[in-house]
Amino acid sequence: MAWGFAAFFIGYGGYYAVGLILGALKPGGGGGFDPSEPPDTGPLLLLAFAPNILLGLVPAVLSWWRGHGLRSDFGILPKRRDFRVGLVCGLCALFGSWAVTMVIIAVNGPPPESALTRLMEGDRTVWLFLFALFAFLGAPLTEELLMRGALWGALEHYRVPRYVILGLTALVFALIHQEAWRTPVLLVGGLAIGTARMLTGRVAASMIAHATNNFLPALLLFAVAR
Repeated sequence: MAWGFAAFFIGYGGYYAVGLILGALKPGGGGGFDPSEPPDTGPLLLLAFAPNILLGLVPAVLSWWRGHGLRSDFGILPKRRDFRVGLVCGLCALFGSWAVTMVIIAVNGPPPESALTRLMEGDRTVWLFLFALFAFLGAPLTEELLMRGALWGALEHYRVPRYVILGLTALVFALIHQEAWRTPVLLVGGLAIGTARMLTGRVAASMIAHATNNFLPALLLFAVAR
């Protein structure tokens, strides 16, 4: 999987470029488009995930073109062990992230308000439901194909030690979200999610872990809204 580096950089570069284009086309102009701070109006909510799709699409295309397909390169179809390991690692990610969040709040005070916080104070619409559903299922699929699929596979191809790969992918995972306040939280979550990939050798397990980690926040996002 030497092509994994190309998949990673093209995928993330496309994600960033599409975000800039959407920012330029956004009604009202200016200010750019931040996928972590989506608009709060109807179907525009779903545009928040348009750049995210490229994160998974590029590794998938290169896997079909240069590799052996998603099943062989990434182990994308889950097995029974993937569910068991993924669920445990996802719960570790969830509770570990919660613990780190509590420590940060105790030291630095409450987090800054974000557009996601404002969404939870808004109306409960079908668009918000679809937004939460993508956060639960879509984002784990695309982000894991990029991080624990393409990048992990490329590092493994060049015989980087697996614990170094675990740490590097978790760090990159935390940094590409571009949320300074949450970086330690995402790092802890990334380590737990990556452990599922390391233990099974399959991206399916890390996808399940990621979805498990995202389930409660996605549920709260929709449930707390009016």
